[in-house]
Amino acid sequence: MADLDQNTVTDAVIAQMASTTDPRLREVMESLVRHLHDFAREVKLTPAEWLAAIGFLTRVGQSCTPIRQEFILLSDTLGLSRLVNLLDDQANRVGEATETSLLGPFYREASPQYGYGESIAAHAKGPEMMLFGQVLNEAGEGVPNAVVEVWQTDADGAYDLQTNDPSVMDMRGQFRTDAEGRYAIRTLIPLGYSIPMDGPVGELVRQQDRHGFRPAHIHMLIGAEGYRELVTALYLGDDPHIDSDTVFGVSESLVVRPEKGVEGSPAPDVPSVRYDFRVARRAEGDTSGRVGADPSKVAAE
Repeated sequence: MADLDQNTVTDAVIAQMASTTDPRLREVMESLVRHLHDFAREVKLTPAEWLAAIGFLTRVGQSCTPIRQEFILLSDTLGLSRLVNLLDDQANRVGEATETSLLGPFYREASPQYGYGESIAAHAKGPEMMLFGQVLNEAGEGVPNAVVEVWQTDADGAYDLQTNDPSVMDMRGQFRTDAEGRYAIRTLIPLGYSIPMDGPVGELVRQQDRHGFRPAHIHMLIGAEGYRELVTALYLGDDPHIDSDTVFGVSESLVVRPEKGVEGSPAPDVPSVRYDFRVARRAEGDTSGRVGADPSKVAAE
């Protein structure tokens, strides 16, 4: 038996995990241990700081509920969600397919189904806008019968999970494209919002002197038989936080500006955005690109 020091303890841990049968788990855990130990050595982590970190992560876990995912929020504010998103894009995005973005902590499965041009504002009120266009494949052809899921804040900057009983869904819904891949969604102009600041993640953001705001945006999840699922969002270019998103989700190609008089709008009386989404054929072995999840599903697993 050899005495361990601050350097040899790392190799001892990795050696003990060497029998891990899953090769990917072995690879990930070995790298994680090396980086964690290097981090502790680099900052000269003290027992009090280690205990404070354990307490913080414990509070993050205790804050998670079927309608709130504090760990996803932590990942978002640390930029880890965006990094995972970018890594997946680099590995799996094909050609001219639309850039992806974060699914985020407010996605909900089984949202209401709507017809072409109907409004997702079942209860909320505010200035309206129209979002329309086509879902296209790599050849520029319309993709029929694609499912277009959408969710967003209301005109006050709140999601339904934050303002309603969890059984109530508002400002979200599912649409089907027509034979030419066209979709149309009537909605409210979303408002940018602060991430939840009443929990441990919000406390950390305040300690870092960050504003904690996300620019106004509309989440989109698009799926069609034989095509890779597209997880993305459209960001309103006139939002004051468009260049300082606290979860780093904005890409220039996803920035839009609602305007009146947009050619072809099904609702010329309200500001509109035409946006054509491009989806790529699903490759063999393709995995989900969702960086986020329905909070109720995470809590149940």
